[in-house]
Amino acid sequence: MTPRSIALDHLNGAEAAALLLGGRLEDLLIDSDLPRPGAIYRAIADRPVKGQGGMFLRTPDGSAFLRQIKGLAPGQPLLVQVTGYAEPGKALLVTTKLLFKSRYAIITPDAPGLNLSRSIREDEQRDRLLEIAHAGMAGSGMGLILRSACAEATEAEIAEDIQSMLDLADAVLGDATGEAPEKLTEGDGPHVLAWRDWTERADVITDAGCFAALGVLDQIEALRDPRVDLPGGGSIHIEPTRALVAVDVNTGGDASLAAGLKANLAMARDLPRQLRLRGLGGQITLDLAPMPKQDRRTFETTLRAAFRHDLTETALAGWTPLGHFELQRKRDRQPLSEVLK
Repeated sequence: MTPRSIALDHLNGAEAAALLLGGRLEDLLIDSDLPRPGAIYRAIADRPVKGQGGMFLRTPDGSAFLRQIKGLAPGQPLLVQVTGYAEPGKALLVTTKLLFKSRYAIITPDAPGLNLSRSIREDEQRDRLLEIAHAGMAGSGMGLILRSACAEATEAEIAEDIQSMLDLADAVLGDATGEAPEKLTEGDGPHVLAWRDWTERADVITDAGCFAALGVLDQIEALRDPRVDLPGGGSIHIEPTRALVAVDVNTGGDASLAAGLKANLAMARDLPRQLRLRGLGGQITLDLAPMPKQDRRTFETTLRAAFRHDLTETALAGWTPLGHFELQRKRDRQPLSEVLK
């Protein structure tokens, strides 16, 4: 058994997937009854919002809000894709820039051209993939991005993936007109997302009850506690509020001069994992342990490195006058506290 494992199971009747590294939970996906990010609708423009440069749209799953509305008139049909989970009581977040995303290929109807993942650097391999891309996209005016997983895939697997996404894109774009709103694709569930995005080599366990056997359920239960213990005796408390997510760093019993910096760096290294597992996004404010201002650059470098390989878009906004550090994170998951209700 490799140190890296993917467990596909169900949690309270909902499809779920867990990624473990050496037995520790690294990522967690749990389905819900809300519209999934990636779902595509034929929506109907409803009414503009003065002063915000946006428009409300009608969909079969309720109201959606679109920011890019140049040339859009009420009553006009258009294709939109869900980009993330909205806060309770707010409209769905959507975009008109559609992406048809799979394990190896991403079709981009609005961005023509052939592109390869920057992580694929070998010239011979890039040439091979470009040949596959040109053959697969021959006669199509849409764009293509080949993902990093192509480095380990066969030509047949990549070609099949490209054709599958092209067929889906053609079907959706061909259904763009109509007088009534309609959901055209559902978006990927946890098991498909695990296959699509967790592409490094891993043991895949699909036995019913594997979450319990692998200790996933115990680790999920621990996520209900806002407190997270850090190496060295420090701790953090992660507490979502209506306005933001507050992360408070404590040094514990360490009274040394470097205690604050050590606790802050330990928090920075684990923060992306904690936010992923808890499904937290939006505005995030870090209330750090006291440390000299000269150590801020070290902290920022560590935090930026920690988020570099995180799949969720996160902007490091910077320092506030009170010495807090702020981030803005895309809401591409439903908070775990709501999923486990």
